[in-house]
Amino acid sequence: MARSALLNVMVQSALKAGKSLTRDFGEVQNLQVSLKGPGDYVTQADRRSERVVREELLRARPTYGFLGEESEEIKGTDGAHRWIVDPLDGTTNFLHGIPMFAVSIALERNGEIVAGVIYNPATDDLYTSEKGGGAYVNDRRLRVSARKNLSDSVIGCAVPHLGGKMHGRFLIQLRHVMGEAAGIRRFGAASLDLAYVAAGCAHISTLPYVVIDGDRAVATCHTMVARRGEQGFFIGRLSASRIQLERPRFGSRKATG
Repeated sequence: MARSALLNVMVQSALKAGKSLTRDFGEVQNLQVSLKGPGDYVTQADRRSERVVREELLRARPTYGFLGEESEEIKGTDGAHRWIVDPLDGTTNFLHGIPMFAVSIALERNGEIVAGVIYNPATDDLYTSEKGGGAYVNDRRLRVSARKNLSDSVIGCAVPHLGGKMHGRFLIQLRHVMGEAAGIRRFGAASLDLAYVAAGCAHISTLPYVVIDGDRAVATCHTMVARRGEQGFFIGRLSASRIQLERPRFGSRKATG
């Protein structure tokens, strides 16, 4: 597949950060059986990954802004462009030696997400997308599932943290859905949730408590699936007694099911 210069910069940044995370992931697995807790080490791995991504992106485009999870935002002189990064999406999985985590990078242009990269170094799966150019995994074009009925669909979901304002409400919402869907899955990394929907592995992804500017991973994976949205993909949103389906913000038509 042909990539733009900007997408190539994002891919190389994600791959380089992925190498750092792969080394750290091996060490975390060793720490699981040691007296020294792995928590602090994972925090450092997260910061190292962000530093790698930030240095690579700003070296290529020094005038762009940068919004990361682990550091202060850098205001770019460009004014129109901003990198949005989650250097380690799926921290809890990483902490416990579960190979479901990702580097997530988005490019925002004049307030709109126009490109995204999600890379899981544990599986070496690289998801890429650009506005108007489709979505790919390892250079293979993605196709969303043709399933239309909830009873045939697997739903990927993010669960609010215990003690958070949304936790109890979400459990009530989830109860209404579990009896209607083919299955519920919590993968533990929001970016991979939505990448799997774009790939047709899952069919709906619910993110009940995140917004674009509040979760860096979602900013990236929203781009990933929104490119497919133009051909019928919906982002699922749970309500108390039903699933309301709506197109990503690149479209406007709504449906209820």
